[in-house]
Amino acid sequence: MEGNSAYEEIEAEFNALEERLADPELLADRDGYTAVARRYKELEAKADRIRQLRGHQEDIEAATEMLAEADVDERELLEAEIETAAAAADGLVAELAELMAPRDPNDGKNVIVEIKGAEGGEEANLFARDLFDMYQAFAGQNRWELEMMNVQNSDMGGYTDVVFMLRGDDVWRKMKYEGGPHRVQRVPVTESQGRVHTSSATVAVLPEAEEVEVQIDEKDLQVDVYRSSGPGGQSVNTTDSAVRVTHKPTGMVVSMQDEKSQLQNRNKAMAVLRARLLQAEQQRRQDELSEQRRGQVGGGGRSEKIRTYNFKENRVSDHRIGLTLYKLDRILAGGLDEVVDALAEAERQDILVGS
Repeated sequence: MEGNSAYEEIEAEFNALEERLADPELLADRDGYTAVARRYKELEAKADRIRQLRGHQEDIEAATEMLAEADVDERELLEAEIETAAAAADGLVAELAELMAPRDPNDGKNVIVEIKGAEGGEEANLFARDLFDMYQAFAGQNRWELEMMNVQNSDMGGYTDVVFMLRGDDVWRKMKYEGGPHRVQRVPVTESQGRVHTSSATVAVLPEAEEVEVQIDEKDLQVDVYRSSGPGGQSVNTTDSAVRVTHKPTGMVVSMQDEKSQLQNRNKAMAVLRARLLQAEQQRRQDELSEQRRGQVGGGGRSEKIRTYNFKENRVSDHRIGLTLYKLDRILAGGLDEVVDALAEAERQDILVGS
């Protein structure tokens, strides 16, 4: 069988993982079980196709052996059987080639999403909230768990900054394309003359990093505590529960204030810091391979954008793949699948042609 050695390795690993998942000792180890179950799921589709392929090739071999002693009528049936099995086998080989292409190392991870109002003043903050509402609805449709991590409200009910975690199946695979500057074109609620304005918000989508993936030395951290504040700077807490963590080697700063205890805010800040450090390291590796690859967020300027939302035309345009849909209302209501599927197909084609 073509690719026999690689296929056998996959089958052997898959069977071993299947046995381990039934081991009571592993069931008692939550982290270990999660890692094994994740790898099992990664291999499941490949192992299934390999088993199907093996079955078709065995059918071809058996039918070929029978041809030598077959009469005319039997020969026609056997030749048709061989042709059908060969076509199915070819299709499975093509599927396996795609499945065995280099995979995204973050597949299977949960994500931390950060949305910030960028250019456009209060309108940018209101748009940031619209984007959050869109992702919240998308999460609901996919039955993902959404955990709020931090919110900085603006004076008119928007978000200057909102951070949240998404957990569930295929979260990274579907959300990774959302990272970058998003542009909106509409008449702001603050505009009395009815003129269309252009504003922007930035979205960062970070793969959740486990502690074993990112080692952080406590000596590299500066942790400051202060009182939480709401819109306009007013105090919303009487205790110093808000936490600001600074990673001194990189200068990264993460602030959390939504929880009532320092410990909870610190834990959430560390989760975001690990995710940012993991992304930075992955970005560094990617940049070594391709100097042309740009970062997700950029400067947040109106000229730098991955997607435009035009309210007057009910239009959404994704500039990376030249996709335009006149379904703004549906997309803002969480109907992102058509956009995500188009971006995934474009990425798949890039991988297959080796770009």
